[in-house]
Amino acid sequence: MSRKTVHVVGTGTIGEPLIGLLCDYKEEMGIDEITFHKNTPLTTDRSKVKALIEKRGARLSTHPEKFEGFKEIGLKPEFTTEEAIERASVVIDCTPTGFGHKNKEDYYNRYKNNTKGFIAQGSESGFGKRYARGINDDALVQGEDRFLQVVSCNTHNLCSTIKTLALNDAPEDNLLEGRFLLIRRSNDISQASNFVPSPQVGGHKDEKYGTHHAKDAALLFKTLGKDLNLFSSALKLNTQYMHLTHFHLKVKEPTTVQTVIDKLNANDLVSTTDKIDSCKVFSFGRDHGHYGRILNQSVVSIPSLNVRNGTEITGFSFTPQDGNSLLSSVAAATWFLYPNSYEDKIKCLGNMFFNDI
Repeated sequence: MSRKTVHVVGTGTIGEPLIGLLCDYKEEMGIDEITFHKNTPLTTDRSKVKALIEKRGARLSTHPEKFEGFKEIGLKPEFTTEEAIERASVVIDCTPTGFGHKNKEDYYNRYKNNTKGFIAQGSESGFGKRYARGINDDALVQGEDRFLQVVSCNTHNLCSTIKTLALNDAPEDNLLEGRFLLIRRSNDISQASNFVPSPQVGGHKDEKYGTHHAKDAALLFKTLGKDLNLFSSALKLNTQYMHLTHFHLKVKEPTTVQTVIDKLNANDLVSTTDKIDSCKVFSFGRDHGHYGRILNQSVVSIPSLNVRNGTEITGFSFTPQDGNSLLSSVAAATWFLYPNSYEDKIKCLGNMFFNDI
């Protein structure tokens, strides 16, 4: 049996915890080796790269001309950029916006015949088939889908809310309309730039869907043959805690708040909470999550739920900071390696999910 290596490109807010997660559970998931790419030798990043190598067992790659720079700060790359990609079974790209497409053009297309699959993150629209764990697994086609795009963390939240409350155990045309307001945190706690000083409203770049969140959700469901009526708006708040989503779903089948709660509790990928403060949900993730991340798709605040006229479901949910994207990235990588048994392989992550927060 050939060696199974997963290569992660980037060590940012998604890349670093993803490398750690893969290293911690590689044996259970049937992965032999984790390699990762770091582009620039920075002393400010040396500690985390060193920890990933020495404490997690990951192996470093970079561009040939950067080798000396890394050695000068006490780090020793083992592979060049192309060597790491060529020897990888699966490549997960976690680079900033636009670089995933560039890497696909520069490298991935060249090595697609000897690599099982390539995965990019939410910012790389058009990279490949959109994917979210537990939402459209049935749309993945073995041997055909070589490029996947894991949708954004907020799009995960939208999709899990839609599927859980309006589509599961309901008629095909049950969802009449879904409207969402994405109340986004300004930047990640690991980021020192792009913080907004006050609430900042966003525009609607798409006439039909509003922001990319509803568009991405609609396109994700289209992989399952569903054409949903969705629209989203977005704004940023001057906080680093968590994204919030206000959802309003208009459905055909009458429902109640208790039925809504029962549906949420029946979905292992969704968590509920009696908390109403993002700082308290964030703190729970920091204390109990992997790398501080909650892997659930969504955390719905029970006190915020309301059903109007029996058919209009409203509430607020917290978006686990990149945790749901991490889950989907791991699930996609494992699907490329074990398409017929990946769901069993990722059961080892079960203790990362919380029914109640």
